[in-house]
Amino acid sequence: MNEALLDSLITLMMKEDLGDGDHTSLACIPRDKTGKASLIVKQNGILAGVEVARRIFKKYNQDINLIADFNDGAEIKQGDIVFTVEGPQISILQAERPVLNVMQHMSGIATQTRKYADKLKGYKAKLLDTRKTTPGMRILDKAAVKIGGGENHRFGLFDMIMLKDNHIDYAGGIAQAIKKVRSYLEKNKKNLKIEIEARNLEELKIILATGGVHRIMLDNFSIPDTKEAVRLIAGKYEVESSGGINLQNIQDYAACGVDYISVGALTHHIQSLDLSLKAI
Repeated sequence: MNEALLDSLITLMMKEDLGDGDHTSLACIPRDKTGKASLIVKQNGILAGVEVARRIFKKYNQDINLIADFNDGAEIKQGDIVFTVEGPQISILQAERPVLNVMQHMSGIATQTRKYADKLKGYKAKLLDTRKTTPGMRILDKAAVKIGGGENHRFGLFDMIMLKDNHIDYAGGIAQAIKKVRSYLEKNKKNLKIEIEARNLEELKIILATGGVHRIMLDNFSIPDTKEAVRLIAGKYEVESSGGINLQNIQDYAACGVDYISVGALTHHIQSLDLSLKAI
């Protein structure tokens, strides 16, 4: 995880929430008063965000100590106590909501991801996330996917070439897009993998005739067309299935022999896990 990016995000959380002060806590709690609180699970799922929570608490106050009974990736059930924190009461109260927001969100993603990852056991296909993440929180969303058993696709626009339908249309076609990308990479001395999207078998045939890529994404292909695409590609390039994939059909796509399956729902269609921080 990018430490600098995470610290910037935590700083933004603090500025957003604290403003000119936590006047409720300052009004009724002595500044030197210390206490404890426990994170209690209210819904079964996969835990994610413990180490991020530790960072958040320390950012609010270095004197807060967190003792965890469960680690990221653990299966948790209702009633479990994930961790206990001890330190200045005001700081614990100030950090409470940011910690819960992060952990509930990340645990929801990890729980969703685990359901998909379990479906792929026994198949060679790897489960990938997408860039369909919460704005500003991609670092947390993608970390939660890995905790849940998935893998990260590219992090942003900078770490992989991804020629999607609009790029191809704007560039003047598949062959032109690939040619321009390879020229750009050579000119700028960049070593980036090239992935290109195929919308149908005809486009796939053009891609195969053109060459010069590393991975082909089969976008919204049917199961029969996916099987045919895998046959045509014949191991020359990595193959990724994407679009319209859910828990009911993911095994059907994996059975076609693809290398990767990307699912946007891992991060953009999730239910946060119910957690609660209670004073003890």
